Amino acid sequence: MTTHSAQETPLVRLRSDGAVDEETLAYARTKIDVIVGRPGLPVVTGEVHIVRAAAHHAGRPWSATADLRIGGRHVVAAAEEATGTEVVDRLQDRLRRQTDKASQAWDSGHRTTAPPWRGATERPSAAAGPGSTPEDSPTA
Repeated sequence: MTTHSAQETPLVRLRSDGAVDEETLAYARTKIDVIVGRPGLPVVTGEVHIVRAAAHHAGRPWSATADLRIGGRHVVAAAEEATGTEVVDRLQDRLRRQTDKASQAWDSGHRTTAPPWRGATERPSAAAGPGSTPEDSPTA
């Protein structure tokens, strides 16, 4: 039996400034899609901006910035490197860490209950005897 499951395309826009070649943009799109298209992540939207500086004497002419919303969390990552592939790889590493943190926070926020000291569950008082009712206890 074959199932047809439609996977939502992540809504992450890729922009570039300067002399960024198509090969670097395609490489960046592939790497970003791997990060934001992982199963288990909430909806991801935002923008990745890759820039190549016009100054050839700069030590790290390539920079990349990611500004994403993962579920209800804001994630920002930035990188500077000497080549286009290096900056994309560095940005991917940083985004992976940030999305892992956002995903864990999302999982924790949606799958667990509040701790007892925040009023999620109330335990019977230890002072109450076996025959006493909650109305008899001083904490009820």
